[in-house]
Amino acid sequence: MNTLKLQQLLQQFFIEDIGEHDITSEMIFPENEWATGTFTAKEDGVLAGTDIITIGYRLLHPGIDVTLYKRDGEQVKKEETIAVVSGPVIPLLTGERVILNLLQRMSGIATLTHQAVMILNSSHTRICDTRKTTPGLRMLEKYAVICGGGYNHRFGLYDGVMIKDNHIAFCGSITKAVRAVRAKLGHMVKIEVETETKEQVLEAVEAGADVIMFDNRTPEEVREFVSLVPKPIVTEASGGITLENLAAYGTTGVDYISLGMLTHSAKALDISFHLQGWNRGRK
Repeated sequence: MNTLKLQQLLQQFFIEDIGEHDITSEMIFPENEWATGTFTAKEDGVLAGTDIITIGYRLLHPGIDVTLYKRDGEQVKKEETIAVVSGPVIPLLTGERVILNLLQRMSGIATLTHQAVMILNSSHTRICDTRKTTPGLRMLEKYAVICGGGYNHRFGLYDGVMIKDNHIAFCGSITKAVRAVRAKLGHMVKIEVETETKEQVLEAVEAGADVIMFDNRTPEEVREFVSLVPKPIVTEASGGITLENLAAYGTTGVDYISLGMLTHSAKALDISFHLQGWNRGRK
């Protein structure tokens, strides 16, 4: 992840949650109260977002010490220690909710992605994400997909062309749409075309698409469509693919399967944070 951007995001998130100050903690704890806190996995999963702990607490107080026992991409077991932090109690508690929310969200995405990769069980086909991410969290959620063993699709509308049904309808055909883009596009940007029929696949091939996506197709249709596409052209299947039917796509020969559910439907991984080892009077 981009460290500078992560710092900026965390600052925004802290401002949203903290406002002017943490009233409860400041009313209860003296400034010189120190303690140790432990982040613990409450269920099995795949970890993502440990930089949130380190950078987040560094922003709140430079004296907080963070020791990581697990790294991003590693599997964690229930009751396993993820990290231990020590420092002034007030900033430890002030940052707890934001840090936990992000750590749980990202680890949930990594866990679901890992599950999808294991179900697919393919040495060729890769699992990737989509733009169906939480506004403001795209960088974090796409990073979590990588931690789970998946790959990233385009990050936004700016870094890849995807010609979809509305674009095709306006231009009149796939050929005209690709031609219109090629006339203005630089050579470093790829063009993907969304298709639904055999005829559209053949037209996309002839038009010179770099990537051809098969939208809402069955495993049998995907297998047929893949056979129509020359090897240099990347193929992708998307739409209507779930964990329940994912395995059936593992032998179709398609290069990528994009799954919006990795980021829009992931369940947060249960992670707890508890303080102990009070050390009153330390400065």
